[in-house]
Amino acid sequence: MSEPSPADLLALARRVGTAAAENVARLRPAGRVDVADTKSSATDAVTAIDRESEDFIRARLLQERPEDTVIGEEGDDHVGTSSVSWLVDPIDGTVNFIYGIPAYAVSIAASIDDEIVAGFVVNVVSGESWGAHLDGGLVAQSGAPVPGGVAHSLVATGFNYVAEVRARQGLAVARMLPQIRDIRRFGSAALDLCNLASGRVDAYVEQGLKPWDLAAGVLIAREAGMVVAGLEPDGSIGQPGERLVMAAHPSIAEEFFDLVLACGF
Repeated sequence: MSEPSPADLLALARRVGTAAAENVARLRPAGRVDVADTKSSATDAVTAIDRESEDFIRARLLQERPEDTVIGEEGDDHVGTSSVSWLVDPIDGTVNFIYGIPAYAVSIAASIDDEIVAGFVVNVVSGESWGAHLDGGLVAQSGAPVPGGVAHSLVATGFNYVAEVRARQGLAVARMLPQIRDIRRFGSAALDLCNLASGRVDAYVEQGLKPWDLAAGVLIAREAGMVVAGLEPDGSIGQPGERLVMAAHPSIAEEFFDLVLACGF
């Protein structure tokens, strides 16, 4: 297969992601959804619909690009032979999905030779979506500068499902809270990053994210002009990853990153 353009991959992610969101909405029963299994801890839930959604997305992607690799949150990856890999979160915000809180999303990203080049996120309940491809700009409203700096910023965050990790993160957030406007915890990393891109929050910080959690959202935030970073093993600021993701409007990015590290994330 010929190497596709980032715009082509975004178009495919958009088609498949939109169909997958419609499928999740159709499959979800009324009331609370049953938990089928757990992952990192007893509170890190998986549902049968998570798995069915991932199967749906994998099949649709491979139908159009059978030589690609598809890596999903729930496992059963397909290893292909092309330069393209897909990172799939079939329901980002599973706990929200279980309880019926309307903030859960399908997230699909594509990489070429390990560089993320396209990303698409859609809120299953509202149908609102965000899509971006590398150096293509974002089809969404970008955030605005933050008058008054970090002290006036609204910060999104999330917490790990392992109790001892959550305890450390809670202490870090407690240190941060007096130094910002307020915290928002929506329960979906993909939607957090898209909310940053859209100007609904000014900054974001989270630890413990897997590649499928952050790939599409990071690209969307960056293409909206946000600054996204993480920590290298030596403690220097580098690329976002499981150790740390921190993101902010460029008007406060340096100040916010300093605060994140000072608070002990």
